[in-house]
Amino acid sequence: MANKIRLIARLEVKNNYLVKGIQLEGLRKLGDPHEFAQRYYAQGIDELLYLDIVASLYNRNNLSDIVRRTTDDIFIPFTVGGGLRTLADVHNTLQQGADKVAVNTAALKDPALITQVAEAYGSQCMVLSIQAKRRRGAPGWEAYYDNGREHSGRDVIEWAREGVARGAGELFLMSVDSEGLGRGMDQELIAAVCAAVPVPVIAAGGAASAADIAGAAQNGASAVALSSLLHYGRATVGGLKDELEALGVEVRR
Repeated sequence: MANKIRLIARLEVKNNYLVKGIQLEGLRKLGDPHEFAQRYYAQGIDELLYLDIVASLYNRNNLSDIVRRTTDDIFIPFTVGGGLRTLADVHNTLQQGADKVAVNTAALKDPALITQVAEAYGSQCMVLSIQAKRRRGAPGWEAYYDNGREHSGRDVIEWAREGVARGAGELFLMSVDSEGLGRGMDQELIAAVCAAVPVPVIAAGGAASAADIAGAAQNGASAVALSSLLHYGRATVGGLKDELEALGVEVRR
């Protein structure tokens, strides 16, 4: 089991609105992402993850204003992803105040970018984002990009290993099949990826309870990124940490 599981608020943004979908589709506007971030910060969230979910479609990341607001009054680590295609994009995002960057589409199209980021800013800064879907009629999972729309043809386990070998210091692992459904996480996927790589894995997709988070921790995840569970008020950060401790999972306080 991971030592002191981290809870991360996953904030997906489209045109400056916090949005939430199901399996990355059918997006619903929820409000100002900064207000949600402040709420979770006050509740004791460990980290934030901002994702511009349409950035890869328009070849740009549009989170600069949100990033600047976060650095003004929220003092925990946060990661920014979406539309980061070059080392210059990464540099600008880190200069604005982000602690880490998450890259998916650009890394699949040019894996050398992983090494470039790791060599320039340290592997701890380079988070490889993997959007995983189970294969139909065959075992395993395929990595997708462009917010779960496009096939990469890459096996998730092989891609995770390659990403780490190229310098990724952390993985953000999203189960697209489970995302937004609130029916539990893909624990088989989490266990398979965590067993395959020696770096921290952030698991995401489908968490509906503290028991789901505890399962991810037992399967090797270092962190769980939460969205619906928090956004819709089904749980609070403090309440989840209390429940996790009752389940024997160490949390950060």
